[in-house]
Amino acid sequence: MARRALILIEGTRSNGPLYVKAAHRLGLHPITLSADPARYDYHAPVSVEAIRVDTNKLDALIHECSLLHATYGLAGITSADELVYATVGKLCRHLNLPGPNPESVERCRDKFTQRQLLAQAGIPVPTYHLAANAKEVERAGAEIGLPVILKPAVGHGSIGVRLCRDFGELVEHTTYLLGGKIIPRSSPRILVEEFAQGPYYSADIMGNEVIGIAAGDFGRLPHFVFSGYSHPAPLNDEDYRRIADISLSCLRALDLGWGPTNIEFRWTKRGPVVIEVNPRLAGGPNPRLVQLAYGVDLVTEHIKLAIGEEWDLSRRHSKVAAARFLIADRDGILDWIGGDGHAAAVPGVAEVAMYVNPKTPVVRKGDYQDRLGHVIAASPSQTQTAGILERAVDIIDWSISPFPSLGEQEQSVPLTDRQRRLRH
Repeated sequence: MARRALILIEGTRSNGPLYVKAAHRLGLHPITLSADPARYDYHAPVSVEAIRVDTNKLDALIHECSLLHATYGLAGITSADELVYATVGKLCRHLNLPGPNPESVERCRDKFTQRQLLAQAGIPVPTYHLAANAKEVERAGAEIGLPVILKPAVGHGSIGVRLCRDFGELVEHTTYLLGGKIIPRSSPRILVEEFAQGPYYSADIMGNEVIGIAAGDFGRLPHFVFSGYSHPAPLNDEDYRRIADISLSCLRALDLGWGPTNIEFRWTKRGPVVIEVNPRLAGGPNPRLVQLAYGVDLVTEHIKLAIGEEWDLSRRHSKVAAARFLIADRDGILDWIGGDGHAAAVPGVAEVAMYVNPKTPVVRKGDYQDRLGHVIAASPSQTQTAGILERAVDIIDWSISPFPSLGEQEQSVPLTDRQRRLRH
């Protein structure tokens, strides 16, 4: 009997391969529907069928899924990509398959709407204002008091998010956001927020159960690029319960509770403050950390839910798992990057991943795309895990050369016979 198909709408560099591998383990045939299948390089080493579809058009997805259902039979539809997760919910609803509530996902993805709903429920959030132009941004910044955080009202991966410490930075970043590359000029919406200062934590949730709470560290301000992440966070029982209780309150306020949710916090002077509720599985290596720390495979359990099978969220062990990110320190051309093989051989290292290849242009943007790779380690203790990571990361090295000047570029390009004649 042919295996039933699991449809994956788009994907991500970090979690896409995990969904493909988990589908195979569950005896499913994974098929990715994507506007550009070639961008997922995990299609080559991992067996998966990829079909080109305009994933912005629900009718096109319904048509393709109907064809696939006639060939394979559909077990379920899901995604690791936040940008299409509401579409997944609409598609599942149309085809009578288990899936997320699309209205809840869309409300949650709009950070202003999310803030309003959380505040109305009495959940602690940073002070915030919505702005549509430079004057409104300046007014909001003055009212909240600098420093403030500016971010697109709808976005992901810290793209366009920046701390503005003075009026000059406020004007500069407002101009950048309104330039049309990050926020559409037709309907500009900027969220101006109080800078909630304090340790960072995030809760990983499946359904209505908090699986674990992680701690995270960032690189240099004014951007918010993760430098490290660890499960579990070093919290006492009371502080863990406070974050867990607020997390469940967020689910109720936003009408979530189906499948995975990731909620980010800052522990401020007034306690845990909700920075963002993500109505999907956390990105990056976080699902791998959860599996190493607690023995819970969030990806597999998410797929089980999507295909209507009973999941198992019970913890199987207790370890400390952590990730360190390799972050570019300058712009230019990546000449080489190496040492990953030796780093992977360090006892306790669970994974070493490189995101870029030599000769790749590196242009830092102050978001998740600045990362060159990561190292993951796990052990029985926080101190031991930190030591393993330190040894492994020290082995990895790379070189980035400055971009050539215009004159150097001209010299490096061979001249045609006609160009030589014109020069002489």
